[in-house]
Amino acid sequence: MTSSTQSVTPLRQRMIDDRRMRKSADKTQSDDLCSVGRFAGFLGRRTDIATVEELLRYQLHLVDHGISPISLNAAISGLKFFFDITLDRGELIAKTQPVRVPHKLPVV
Repeated sequence: MTSSTQSVTPLRQRMIDDRRMRKSADKTQSDDLCSVGRFAGFLGRRTDIATVEELLRYQLHLVDHGISPISLNAAISGLKFFFDITLDRGELIAKTQPVRVPHKLPVV
């Protein structure tokens, strides 16, 4: 780690290690960390003490701000990994479901 790199919290490191153990692609790991970071920004506090209601409010916040279905599903996926695997608190994220992504037919 270089001196210009931010220090990594133990919880963030645990999530990184969980992803590394599963041999996730670097982009997947990065996207998941960004999803959790954005959720922390929404909460204004640590994510590991979030409630089910806060997770549902966050999903509605993303929808209300026009996030695409693909981006919404990526955010949900990152949060599911964090709560289910890293924190072993899957019950918190159980009510958060991915959204249907419309399939576009090619123009013929």
